[in-house]
Amino acid sequence: LKELLRLKTAKARSVAAGIASATLLTHNLFPLSLPFLFAKMRTLCQEESIKVPKDVKITIKSKMVEVTGKHGNLKRDFKHLPIELYLADNGKKVCARMYFAKSKQLSMLRTVCSHISNLFDGVTKKYEYRMRLVYAHFPINATITNNGATCELRNFLGEKRVRVINMLPGVKVEKSAQTKDELVISGTDIDLTSRSAALIRQSCLVKNKDIRKFLDGVYVSSHGTIED
Repeated sequence: LKELLRLKTAKARSVAAGIASATLLTHNLFPLSLPFLFAKMRTLCQEESIKVPKDVKITIKSKMVEVTGKHGNLKRDFKHLPIELYLADNGKKVCARMYFAKSKQLSMLRTVCSHISNLFDGVTKKYEYRMRLVYAHFPINATITNNGATCELRNFLGEKRVRVINMLPGVKVEKSAQTKDELVISGTDIDLTSRSAALIRQSCLVKNKDIRKFLDGVYVSSHGTIED
């Protein structure tokens, strides 16, 4: 447009004036249309699915998922997510669908499928966390009470205080039969099982000392599903 205005010919000036008036008219009629020509499009529909194991029953009602297997039943609520959950292939597949989502919002589809997969593993195999009692001088004494629902830790760094850790619902703790100074935490819900192990871990934190030197505590050595 500037190059045309520089020319002295009448024809060039008239062409430049026509281009300027057309641009002004378009901007006045559609002031917000130009930026959206280059905006990133939303995904119209995205779907993720997961297969249901043979020995598992699952029901979905109003985004409330209930899974039943040989080790019991588990429930999980997904009402806080803007997704569509339903069963397909005569109950053999769980599908999660989402409409008009941006790229980062689509990640919740895989997250929901992972949560449901953890429910399947919990009711069929159970989860297990193994923890080791680590000490340099003062031996840590672990006592299991309340039929595996409570763990008591004594003599941590020579302290007199008894640390009482109550397991979360559905989680049991026991001493390992094969390995010395090892605790085994098991349960069907991966969240409650891992949080119970975290409660034991956090009960034996070294205070007011150099944690690079004082390494006493109860640490998770391995975790996963229990193989049949």
